[in-house]
This record gives sequence, structure tokens and C-alpha cells, in this order.
Amino acid sequence: MNNKKVKVFLLSFCFMLISVVAYSKKKPPTPEEGGAPPPPPPGLPIDGGLSLLLVSGVAYGIYELRRKK
Repeated sequence: MNNKKVKVFLLSFCFMLISVVAYSKKKPPTPEEGGAPPPPPPGLPIDGGLSLLLVSGVAYGIYELRRKK
């Protein structure tokens, strides 16, 4: 093996080790273990904007189909 291949192998191996360490976080304590309960998820409505986006997408699709004819 030449020197460049060894360097590439070691660099790749180090990146793999860093990714393992980055994903191995400790879980937060549960309320039974004396930890605080997690905050509730935000209540975000999706109905108003989503329907407007769907209607505008259909309208744009119809416009493009008519323009190509």
C-alpha cells in the first residue's frame, strides 16, 4: 500500500468513528427517574396553507398544459 492509500483509509475510518460518536447521545431522563417532562409539541395548523398550495399547484398545472397546446 502506498502512503496516499493509507492516509485515505485512516481519514475514512476517522469519519466513521466520528459519526458513531455523534449518534450515540444519552437519552434524557424520564420523569420517573427525576427528570423534567418533555415540553408538549407545538400545535401548528396545516389545513389553511396546505389547501391553498394544492389549489395553486393544480391551477398552475392546468395553465402549463393549455400553454403547451
